[in-house]
Amino acid sequence: MKTDIRNRKDIELLVDTFYDTIKTDAVIGFLFTEVAHVNWETHLPRMYDFWENILFYTGNYNGSPMQVHKELHSKCPMKPEHFEHWVIVFTTTVDQLFVGEKASEIKERALNIAQVIQYKTLGN
Repeated sequence: MKTDIRNRKDIELLVDTFYDTIKTDAVIGFLFTEVAHVNWETHLPRMYDFWENILFYTGNYNGSPMQVHKELHSKCPMKPEHFEHWVIVFTTTVDQLFVGEKASEIKERALNIAQVIQYKTLGN
């Protein structure tokens, strides 16, 4: 039975499952593997901190997601469809694993974050 997102362990499960999908995703996987050349050993813990802070206000994330996405965009122009697909994969992953108030909240926050990054990176 699915539960709500309750703690960092749940965040880690969500992030790991999401990126396992993204790594081989036909639409946006290349942005992570071929363009950004993501170092998963450093990226995943950073994403655990990011999403844990977003959902539980831990204050344990230090970073500049906007700058990272602008640099990525300069290497390979991203399109609105990339952001939309990211949201779909993220939301689907949450729905596969969790149900509840925090699960709904993280999906809403992810959509908002994607929209802001898209606007500030692409201008639309």
